[in-house]
Amino acid sequence: MNKSVVVSEEALVAPVTVPDVTGPGARKAAGPAYVVLAGISFSHFLNDTMQSLIASVYPILKAAYALDFAQIGMITLAFQFTASLLQPVVGHFTDRKAQPFSLAIGMGFTFFGLLLLSVARQYPVILIAASLVGLGSAVFHPESARIARLASGGRYGFAQSVFQLGGSFGTSMGPLLAALIVVPFGQPSIAWFSSIAFLAIAILWRIGHWYRPQIATRKATPIHLHPDAPSSRRVMIALAVLVALLFSKQLYVSSLSSYYIFYLIDRFGVSTQSAQIYLFIFLAANAIGAFFGGPLGDRFGRKYVIWISVLGALPFTLALPYAGLHAGAVLTVCIGFILSSTTSSIIVFAQELMPHRFGMISGMFFGVAFGIGGLGAAVLGKLADHTGIAFVYQLCSFLPAIGLLAVFLPRMPRHLR
Repeated sequence: MNKSVVVSEEALVAPVTVPDVTGPGARKAAGPAYVVLAGISFSHFLNDTMQSLIASVYPILKAAYALDFAQIGMITLAFQFTASLLQPVVGHFTDRKAQPFSLAIGMGFTFFGLLLLSVARQYPVILIAASLVGLGSAVFHPESARIARLASGGRYGFAQSVFQLGGSFGTSMGPLLAALIVVPFGQPSIAWFSSIAFLAIAILWRIGHWYRPQIATRKATPIHLHPDAPSSRRVMIALAVLVALLFSKQLYVSSLSSYYIFYLIDRFGVSTQSAQIYLFIFLAANAIGAFFGGPLGDRFGRKYVIWISVLGALPFTLALPYAGLHAGAVLTVCIGFILSSTTSSIIVFAQELMPHRFGMISGMFFGVAFGIGGLGAAVLGKLADHTGIAFVYQLCSFLPAIGLLAVFLPRMPRHLR
């Protein structure tokens, strides 16, 4: 794996080195392939923009088809459960046999899912459309994370942050585009966003041409564990802790992305469009924070970034249920910025614990993130129907306290960081 790979001008990137990151004697990698990182990040932006439309049009679907909160939660579950189940499977398969053009093919499922959602008139059809979009996500995330790492030049946290930045900004754009386009023009206007999927397919096909020679140079190399690397038992404990931390982070973000619009409408009487703007503010802060976690982890150690990021949001989440409209908006900016900075560090930390199962680990953690969001949205929706949406936010405000579990994460050898 530790070979210099010179890519032709057609690939639009300078020479990169694909290092064997597991060996203590690995050569220093070349600098990041910035064009590839930009392309995969922009594709992530397009992918998550389309996905975030689903949650953003919930008020329209709720009013048009007389849905309750539990049914809204089931739509989120249909989308995220599909992605959650299939991502580890896709990652495991591509660990064995990488597919350079799978990303473009997977984006085709998102394309057809959006078209189906734009014409759906029955609840089961809406669920099928959401599942198709989730299927596209299941194919996209594991392999695109691998491409980001290959193009990192050894700056793995930075590359993961650039990749996450595109997705986070895409997620934040959904409510804004829904407010500007879908709310005024209705459900059929969702079909217009299929053009975004077509653009993403074109970009990912081009990236596939860069990725193919990288695959051709990859060799099966033995894994040499560093003497100070954690034992298998510590690795399993650390993975369980990382899943718990991701649970606390993702469930809280899911509570805001799925129901914050309804919370603002119910408590403050704002319009649907205004509520979507407030949601956009939170998601934009979430996107900005996603960029900083990875480079800080590269510089100071991922364990410390994870510790500070999850626990640091706790004072703000505890205050949010009791804040006014404008003060709440400020609090959501702080929450989004702090919480999102942990995502890149959690994923890269997990990848470094099991570098020989990179695709499976990437798929598992992306899948867990989607699965937690989907299951959490369904459970929180059911709870909101019985207790009220305000109680849901009071309960969720304690979730970042799970960040205390970061004390059980092992200290990684410096060469892995």
